[in-house]
Amino acid sequence: MRIRPGAADVFIALAQTCVAVLLGREASSQGQPPLDLAGYVLAVVINMACAFRSKAPVGVCLFVIATWTLYIALGNWPVVGSYGGMNACYTVAATRRARTSVSCAAVLGAVWVFAGIRAGSDSMPSVAVQALAVPAVIWRFGRVARRSTKLAEQLAKEQEARARREVAEERGRIARELHDIIAHHMSVISVQSGLARFVFESDPPTARGALGTISATSQEALEELRRMLHVLRAEDLDGEPSAPMPGLARLSDMVERLRAGGLPVELRVEGQARTLAPGVDLCAYRVMQEALTNVLKHAPGARTTVEVCYERNHVALAVVNESTGGNPVRNRSGGGHGLIGMRERAKLYGGTIRTGPRSGGGFEVRLLLPTSAQPTA
Repeated sequence: MRIRPGAADVFIALAQTCVAVLLGREASSQGQPPLDLAGYVLAVVINMACAFRSKAPVGVCLFVIATWTLYIALGNWPVVGSYGGMNACYTVAATRRARTSVSCAAVLGAVWVFAGIRAGSDSMPSVAVQALAVPAVIWRFGRVARRSTKLAEQLAKEQEARARREVAEERGRIARELHDIIAHHMSVISVQSGLARFVFESDPPTARGALGTISATSQEALEELRRMLHVLRAEDLDGEPSAPMPGLARLSDMVERLRAGGLPVELRVEGQARTLAPGVDLCAYRVMQEALTNVLKHAPGARTTVEVCYERNHVALAVVNESTGGNPVRNRSGGGHGLIGMRERAKLYGGTIRTGPRSGGGFEVRLLLPTSAQPTA
């Protein structure tokens, strides 16, 4: 309900009281003694006490049953005060343990039998059945409500936990994107700036070429960061990114940029190039970007081959570099998250990835992606 539980209890108590007062006026027509002032006062007290049933369910239930017993003992019509007792018993069953609620239901049934004896009923078997059936039904409804409340609370907790997991996964995805963008472009800029400084006076054309590569690389990094920030802004969620997502179509540009930086890279494309799903295309591009960044950082100057093979149902990619005389395993065990990120991306789109040293020296990264892959949870 949109109103607070305390206000709802007050409204329900007022409704019960009005019904009890109106029903008390019909006592004479039902063959019962008319209610006097004390009877009306007790009827009002019995029903209005339910306004506090959520704050102290057991206390209110015992008070209502005790007041109802006094009301019956004074010879008043028992039906007028029965609503308060049933409501209070239901509340105990819905909020307290089974042992406590069963005890309250048993007391309610006992008072029901006392009401039949006090009224001198000619059908005590019927009264006894009512004394068993009515509290049992009320208790059962209360237990069902209690179970439903617990299930709703558990569902809310699970939804909250799932939301936290989704936020954590989204943060991880953003971290991977930032790592791929910054690590690659900053590595290229670092190599090119070192080259420009080294040949600044001896070979001005090479220095100017390195500065041009730095300018183009920094511009591309800014475009990708701007696209990511555009997506992350809450007010721009319904819009389109200002720049297209990178894909294999831009792989040749990346290879040319690395080649201009002094890394001997050869690009080989087999099969008919075609447009891939955006997620698969981005996954392939990022894995190739990370693999080439690792070559640039850990095996500078190593001859490297980039292979792209378009098959009917998948695309195979590879980055293979020759040995530079160092220990490629040691070079790649520096605690970075590049290889882990590549595996996560491949797994997300149902692909397989194999990374490791080559038998003849060097290192290789091989990725196989189904072209019809969809992101998996």
